[in-house]
Amino acid sequence: MNNLKRKRVQHYPIKIMGCGFVITAIDENKQLAWDAIRAAEIEMRRIEALISSWTTTSQTYLINEAAGKKGVVVSKELFELIERSLKVSELSNGAFDISGTLSRYYWNFNKKENEFLAEDKVLELRSLIDFQKIKLEASTSSVYLEQEGMKIGFGGIGKGYAALKAKEVMESYGIESGLVNASGDLLCWGSPPDKDQWEIKIPDPTNRTENLLSISFEEGSVVTSGSYENFTLINGIKYSHIINPRTALPVTHTKNVTVICPNVEFADAFATALSVLPINEGLSLCNKLAGVECIIIDVNDVAHFSLNLKTQAYA
Repeated sequence: MNNLKRKRVQHYPIKIMGCGFVITAIDENKQLAWDAIRAAEIEMRRIEALISSWTTTSQTYLINEAAGKKGVVVSKELFELIERSLKVSELSNGAFDISGTLSRYYWNFNKKENEFLAEDKVLELRSLIDFQKIKLEASTSSVYLEQEGMKIGFGGIGKGYAALKAKEVMESYGIESGLVNASGDLLCWGSPPDKDQWEIKIPDPTNRTENLLSISFEEGSVVTSGSYENFTLINGIKYSHIINPRTALPVTHTKNVTVICPNVEFADAFATALSVLPINEGLSLCNKLAGVECIIIDVNDVAHFSLNLKTQAYA
């Protein structure tokens, strides 16, 4: 504890994957902290280039271009990221689906009043979203999208993966305490100066000056998914940018979801899944997972807690 008091905090805000990140390193050696931060940035930009569906040289882009035609051999890293994504899809019965990235080509989430998507377009989109049509061949490390027109994207898991890899790089430099803030999705390890643990406060949606609860830990992640930034208005109703892969329609029953667990990549994907699932079904699933907790805020601003968080609410 005494040596932590001598350590200094270095913050570095950057924009990656179209989102604002803040990398924080805590160490008594300022130069070491900044070397680690810059290495973390390089690593996250490498990941951005790997998973980008926009960059024509990325493996993800090549997979999408070959949809319905042939499999594409990819790096072990990308193959395993897709593999883990599909496991979350299976766990959530399709509520999380990386092939749902196509929705951004159909729905306009510009915070303005829009018209509801035409029924034929909804049906078309629905036919192109299906994680079971993403076929992996481990022997060749190849990925094949069975239907022409399908696409995959990592908007629901990429920030978490990038944060995790940034932490690994910083730890390799000897940074024992730090934080990666990916547009509000937090990954913490070690402890801040003068404290034994990180303290994360979850705000009350009905009164932003109050907290639903305060969470303390030495290492873990707190990830929130919701419609605060990206949504559309149709007939005065707010529709989230999160699409239900099983209906191809925007989510309307949840406002935001917070997931607390050790693995930030899983938390990122699982928060999306819980946004889609019926609330009781999502809570039941979360309660079965060791070390995973959640708070689901419904459209009426009512908070629903996983079992272990109920006793801490409004603490």
